[in-house]
Parts: sequence; structure tokens; C-alpha cells
Amino acid sequence: MTNAMNASSSSNSSSSSNSLHQTFSCSTIANSLAGKSVVTLDDISTAQIRMLLDKARYIDSHRKEVAHTCDGRVLATLFYEPSTRTRLSFETAMLRLGGKVIGFAGAQLSSASKGETVNDTLKVVSNYVDVVAMRHPKEGAAFVATQAVSTPIINAGDGGHMHPTQTLADLATILARFGRLNNLTVGLCGDLTYGRTVHSLIETLCRFGNVHFVLISPDELKTPQYVIDRINATESCSYEETRDLMEVIGNLDVLYMTRVQEERFTDREQYLRLRDTYILTEEKLQKAKSHMPVLHPLPRINEIAVDVDNDPRAAYFEQVKNGMLMRMALESSVLGDELCGYEPTDFVNVTEDELQSVDAHGISLADPRVHTTDENAPETLTCPNPRCITNSELTLKRKFYKADSVRHEYRCMYCDEEAENK
Repeated sequence: MTNAMNASSSSNSSSSSNSLHQTFSCSTIANSLAGKSVVTLDDISTAQIRMLLDKARYIDSHRKEVAHTCDGRVLATLFYEPSTRTRLSFETAMLRLGGKVIGFAGAQLSSASKGETVNDTLKVVSNYVDVVAMRHPKEGAAFVATQAVSTPIINAGDGGHMHPTQTLADLATILARFGRLNNLTVGLCGDLTYGRTVHSLIETLCRFGNVHFVLISPDELKTPQYVIDRINATESCSYEETRDLMEVIGNLDVLYMTRVQEERFTDREQYLRLRDTYILTEEKLQKAKSHMPVLHPLPRINEIAVDVDNDPRAAYFEQVKNGMLMRMALESSVLGDELCGYEPTDFVNVTEDELQSVDAHGISLADPRVHTTDENAPETLTCPNPRCITNSELTLKRKFYKADSVRHEYRCMYCDEEAENK
């Protein structure tokens, strides 16, 4: 997936794996994210993901001790589209760490309504703050932000592309329920085409390995090919696709429900036809395993009936709390601010199997996955994705990386869509 590092200075992840393994020892991991941006969790190592999960658990039990971690720091929340949980979670996280917050909650409240580009907005705002959390309806917008400024950027969701901090909340919830992130059968149900939380979660769980994904959706909302490719490239992971939730619910260890997102549709009639495809009720849940948590990134509309809320398997409000804790861990980490009293636990230690795991292309699953712009890509390449920011902010330079050398397949650096040769 697109990496938030400056592409011109990035090196191939497979060539840098040895040095990364040596660098991220337990004694140095705590500050290894200082100054970094996070557009996708592919931007960081599995050891760093473990460290964030470890920090979040520490924060939860040491609220007073960490209350001044980010004294004097300022976070900007640049939310170009509506949000309740994510924006308030980012802001609460910084406030609980002792910092302050500025920002806007809607493109109409910013100079974007006057035509200002993401690039220019970030160049202005970066003069005021220490870290930026940005949500934008266009895929690749967070990557644009990282190219504009050196201030750490945290992607709070870019269209239907990626949502790394929601995935951190999901991982924390799964870890709390099972004590592990692998050897699981994970069902994902609903809008798998535009569900950025689904894409992020699948790709990250693949890095920990030994997960069987059950992809439950109508044909019109199936998982994008680039996500399927990621599963196929991971030897220890597998998937199946189905339209029938009840046919598979009894086999699942985790069920991840999603809403059909009206704001992603250009055809309202299609949205109305698909929105009620899956509705989970307490009666249907009786066919599931007794320990199967039900996750949902929220907001829900009616895909989970309210009678499920009192079931101990309902974990979606637990995710909300975990989201705030994970954002506290991430914000303090990219700022390089140490949590008072925190020492990494053994959970941060990556197993040898995890360190040595690679995908079908020989790329490390434990290390950050860095894509580099191919300067020799054909000039006739275009991104066909209408939701990609390069197709709305036309001054942006088109950038592509080679996804498959044998097939000469290129993908857009901004949104990961397969390029077309015009």
C-alpha cells in the first residue's frame, strides 16, 4: 500500500529488512516512530504495531501518569468530511495527554471551499502545529499531505482507501478478546468495496499470518482486487467469498460488520437496494460461537439490531474506547514524547517466525512495506479511480509504482488502483 515516506528517498523494504530487524530491539522500539507519518499501517513494522498496542494497555491503567506527556503540543484535526467518533477520539487523545487541539470539521469550514488544495492547506497549518490528523473523501489525500510537509501526518481515513487508526482499535479489541492476532477465522460483512476499515484490517492481519478471511457481501460490494492480491500473496492466509452470512456465521471467531456507506455511492437507487442486505439480530447471533466478538467501526445504521447491544459478544463500543487509547499511543509516539514510567513488555518482542515471514514476492511481512515511484513508468499511464485525489486536484504529479515486474503491472502511488495505459 501507499507509504507516507517521501517516495524519492524510500528504499525497497526487502533490501532494508536486515537493518530494520537489528534496529528495532525492545530497548529502542518505544521511540522508533518519532517524526514519522502513518498513512497506512504498512508504513510501520509489526514490532511498532505491537509497541503501540503495548503502550495503549499501559495508558489505560496509568491515566494520571501520562496526563502531561504532550504538554505544549498542538494537534490539528483537518476533517474534510463528517465524523463523530474519529475526530473526537483524536482530539480527546491529545487533550488527555496534556496537549491542545485546533482544526475544522467540514470542508465547507475551511479554505477548501474556496478551492485551496490539500498541499497548500498543509503548508499553512504545519506552521501552527506539531502533528496533523486528516480525514478526506478523496483517496490518496493523506499521501499528498505527507509529500507537502515534514510534520507527522496521521491518516484518519482517505475515502474508501485506508483507515489505519481504526485498524489499531480493531487489533486492540481482538487482542483483548483472544490474546493473539493470528490463528483466527475472521468474517467481514457488508460493504467490502468502499469499506476502508475492512481493507486496512485485512492487510494488517495478513502481516501477522494464519488468518482465514470470510468475505461476506453482495456481488456489487465485493473486496477490491488489490486487497485480494494481498491475501493471495500471504502463504499462511486464505479467503472465501459468500453472499450468505448465516451459512458461515457458525464458523467464525470474529465477525466484523460494516454499514453500506451512502456517501460513497453515485447511484442512490443502488444504495437503497443494498443498504439492508445484512441485518444482524440477537436471534441470528445464537448460531454463532459463544466467544465470537462482533466488531463494527461505527456509525451503524440498522445492520446491527439494538437487541445485540446487551450480548457479551457485542464489542463495538469497546472498540471506541480502544480507539482513543491507540490514538493516545500513536500521537505521543510520532511526537517522540515518552510516556512516564512506560517500559515495553515481552509482547513487543517479535518472534523469529514473524521476523522471517515473507509474502509470495519475497517482501517481508514484518517490516514496513515501502513503495517507490518508478521514474521510468510509461508517461501514458493514468489512474482510472474517480475517487483518487489526482483526478480532482489536477496539478498533482501522477506517480506509479511497479506492482508486478513480470506482468508490468503498475499501481497508483496515491490510491493503489491498477493503472491504465491510455
